[in-house]
Amino acid sequence: MADNARRQGSHFSGQAQPRRGSEPFRRERPRPTSSGRTSVRGEAQGQPKRARYQGRVSERTARATQSAHHRTPGESHERRTRHRWVGVVLVVVALVAVGGVGLLAYRHFFGSRQDDTQQVQSGQQVSVTIPEGSDASSIAKILMDAGVISDSSAFFKEVQSQQAESSMKSGSYDLMTGANLSELVRQLVAGPNSTSKRITLAEGLTVTQTASKVEGTLGISSDDFTNQAKASNYVGDYAFLSGAGNDSLEGFLYGSTYDFGDTEISADAVIRAMLDQYQANVASLDFATAEASIKEKYGVTVSDYDILTIASIIEREALTDDDRAKIASVLYNRLKAGMALQSDATMGYVTGGSVTADDLKTESPYNTYLNKGLPPTPICSPSLASIKAALAPADTNYYYFWITESEHVFSETYEEHQKAIANATQ
Repeated sequence: MADNARRQGSHFSGQAQPRRGSEPFRRERPRPTSSGRTSVRGEAQGQPKRARYQGRVSERTARATQSAHHRTPGESHERRTRHRWVGVVLVVVALVAVGGVGLLAYRHFFGSRQDDTQQVQSGQQVSVTIPEGSDASSIAKILMDAGVISDSSAFFKEVQSQQAESSMKSGSYDLMTGANLSELVRQLVAGPNSTSKRITLAEGLTVTQTASKVEGTLGISSDDFTNQAKASNYVGDYAFLSGAGNDSLEGFLYGSTYDFGDTEISADAVIRAMLDQYQANVASLDFATAEASIKEKYGVTVSDYDILTIASIIEREALTDDDRAKIASVLYNRLKAGMALQSDATMGYVTGGSVTADDLKTESPYNTYLNKGLPPTPICSPSLASIKAALAPADTNYYYFWITESEHVFSETYEEHQKAIANATQ
């Protein structure tokens, strides 16, 4: 997090509550701002400069001048020597301070490392992908893991030497292990050189976000991708799409790393690869047995598509893997009780970002404050962990949870929930 302020969530309360956070679809709560005044030493702002005295000399000045004229040569030499040593000390202190600032800046950009050297076997070609937004420290770790470099500190020095901290580019590279650092940094600045088309898509992306990543990495127009990403285009080959709402592939474009080699690819080829990956990952899951268990325990009938929708909400809400099954239990408990889900994340799917109190008053099928039940489609492509949690919720009596800086606080009653909010906002 950018600061130590607690992140607040308004999940599953009796009324809309503000929530703070940097995760996607977190509704922002106004933060108190701190202001500081920069004082300028010397003349006060708005005050006239002191006039220089001319003519009559003050008595104190005269005494000081007279005293100076009566110093012995030894005293004058001693004073000059002392002043000279003071000057040397000040210079040393300044150099130490500058060095400290430089070290702090170095650690800020590159982080502190203990194990920054390794043995590598030179001369082997490896394929490396630098994700978008990677900083020098992240790039160094990727290169170390791939065996491209043997000394991350030496790499950082070369990056600094070429002033390339912010000019190295993301993308796919064909690099040699034990590479010359100077040539390596120049290649990273020049940009991807790999003829192989590779893309890494994070879990929890929407179709729109996926289209943007595909355009930036593979050069396929985001509009072409979005227009192609219709369930009706693929339901004949992928039976699990038969229940997809709004003719949307939302939820099915599985987050993973895809390598398409050096052949020309299309939006259709990329989408099929993602659908294949989804199918492979859920193939071992017993949806039918899980849905029967949910029906028996909660009295709620859910389809495979409903499971995916619930999993997508879990994906957006969870901070840790341990939270997922508990969040699933909150969702099912509220569905059983006929309560609105009141999840900010579903409305965030509409806004594309943070959610305000006014947003929660907006009519939308994705507004789970105003509408009971599930939204019409998943709100992202969930991870396998979230899908498993949706199939096997924890056995709890939780109906509420509140997100703090580092955890979820789950509550069984509204009163407990309000206490959790009060404790989190103190």
